[in-house]
Amino acid sequence: MTSRTATLIGLTAILMWSLLAVLTVATGKIPAFQLAAITFAIGGMVGLSTFIGRPEALSALRQPPKVWAVGVGGLFGYHALYFLALRFAPPAEAGLLNYLWPLLIVLFSSFLPSERLAAHHVIGALAGLAGTVLLLVGGGLSGFAPGQLPGLFAAFVAAFVWASYSVMSRRLKAVPTDAVAGFCLATALLAALMHALLEKTIWPETSAQWLAIAALGLGPVGAAFYAWDIGMKRGDIRVLGAASYATPLLSTGFLILAGFAKASANIAIAAVLIAGGGLIAAKDMFLKR
Repeated sequence: MTSRTATLIGLTAILMWSLLAVLTVATGKIPAFQLAAITFAIGGMVGLSTFIGRPEALSALRQPPKVWAVGVGGLFGYHALYFLALRFAPPAEAGLLNYLWPLLIVLFSSFLPSERLAAHHVIGALAGLAGTVLLLVGGGLSGFAPGQLPGLFAAFVAAFVWASYSVMSRRLKAVPTDAVAGFCLATALLAALMHALLEKTIWPETSAQWLAIAALGLGPVGAAFYAWDIGMKRGDIRVLGAASYATPLLSTGFLILAGFAKASANIAIAAVLIAGGGLIAAKDMFLKR
């Protein structure tokens, strides 16, 4: 598999994650960790389904503790912190801090062997950050009280967790993507435990809500993680990091199409900044033949 192909596969994860918000809204009032437990279980089964006819793939689940620590720590740690942020902090501010992770991926990639961080990678990432700030701030920040500080801190730490997981995936390049199925299932178990400890069970009330849950498990909380793993391990990590700023923009676009948000001039300007930043950061990929 070429680096360009792996990068394109990684980009599909960004597209799938852009559906996360609209599908989550469509699930109704199901508690966050309960939703995570169900969708990660589906995501894990998506991976296991590819083992059919490939019994040797089961060996991918036999990994040393450090690999499991990175995989489960990244998937569960990030989502636990992000859910905590949404519980205690205003969503706009939490989202703003959380979306530091694309910039951190671009910057952290400079510490990887044989990777070089060029000026256009930084410029592209910063342009994407500016567009994301405009997109989130343009909606009107609500301010925060001292009691919201833990949530804001959780969102900030979540950005570092996801960026670290993504970059460390590159260092664990020898670990097959099949192992992600095990990480998803372990995350589902941990989320179920957190649900049992912290939440009251609420089941979906309509078939549409069940379909939304299934779609989440198959896409944003399923196939997306496998695609991202391929992109991080074999693609251009700097391009993927900068392009990740398209997620909040695309997410907002889908929310507008679904009637959950309204279009505005801020969104249009943010689109130019985010798309332009992604194109600048991806210059190397377009120049390759």
